[in-house]
Amino acid sequence: MLSAVRAQLLPIIRLYLLGLKVLLVQLFSTPFRLPVMPRQDGKVAIVTGGGRGIGYEVVLHMARLGAHVIIGGRDEQEGLAAIRRICEEYKEAKVEFKKLDLASLQSVRQFVQSFKERDLPLNILVNNAGVMLVPEGRTEDGYEQHFGVNYLGHFLLTWLLLDTLKDSGKCGHFSRVVSVSSSAHRIGEIRLNDLNSCQSYSAHAAYCHSKLAQLLFSSHLHQELQCGGFPLSSCAVDPGMVDTALYRHLWTPLRLALSAAAYLLFRAPAEGAATVLYAALSPALEGESGGGYWANGHREMTTPPTFDPQLQLSLWETSLQFVGLQ
Repeated sequence: MLSAVRAQLLPIIRLYLLGLKVLLVQLFSTPFRLPVMPRQDGKVAIVTGGGRGIGYEVVLHMARLGAHVIIGGRDEQEGLAAIRRICEEYKEAKVEFKKLDLASLQSVRQFVQSFKERDLPLNILVNNAGVMLVPEGRTEDGYEQHFGVNYLGHFLLTWLLLDTLKDSGKCGHFSRVVSVSSSAHRIGEIRLNDLNSCQSYSAHAAYCHSKLAQLLFSSHLHQELQCGGFPLSSCAVDPGMVDTALYRHLWTPLRLALSAAAYLLFRAPAEGAATVLYAALSPALEGESGGGYWANGHREMTTPPTFDPQLQLSLWETSLQFVGLQ
């Protein structure tokens, strides 16, 4: 009984202590300011969860630079409202919404099939959508929600779009995959025999595990692309703690306390989007330099498991089995 209580409490304590550390760092540091980025005319980007928060700011900035941006999301009303706001500000914007539910592998396949039927290039894929601390539950395919939405849905989406991304890149103008992760990956674990968190469930632990899985996939993908000589790079980004709806499932007293001080402690969505945009658009990150883990405009070191080649490969192969590709 005592061990079960400890297993529940430890991830909560570790995540909130990490969150406190991140907030203190943010309070005493200057947010990264995105430099002027080159025009993106003729380029096509897909941004998951682009209807609000960080994703919306990414879509807005790319549209301003002339990119054709497709918002992939499950809330059509939210997506269409985002498009209206963007077009009111920038009438020439090329922005559209397409249904994409990352909790359904079938929805991911339908989204990709619909996209490929249009024979468009794909220069940028931003894996941004996610859930945090949601109640215990399963996706349509039976996977734990954090693992299924944050990681596995994006894994399948990226895999199915890889050929288009490769074909769209060229020397000096690589295509890019940018996965929005979190500092929470630092306290995550990859338990290959329990990726669905069945043995002892904790929403806090499951969220951290899913973010570490994202990082392992991003790193392994970049290495595979380098070895193959493809004009495509992959990186992960930590946007920091940003004032978005992601935190709505926090413990209520803590959520209320944070919302009261959000303007002081949290970054604005546009600030959170700055490093994501830098990773997706900056000429300085062309080619091999486009990989790695980025936070507040800089490449950062991350935890040792992220660099474990056997763990990367094992997760990769297990994920392929989960989505029916091996």
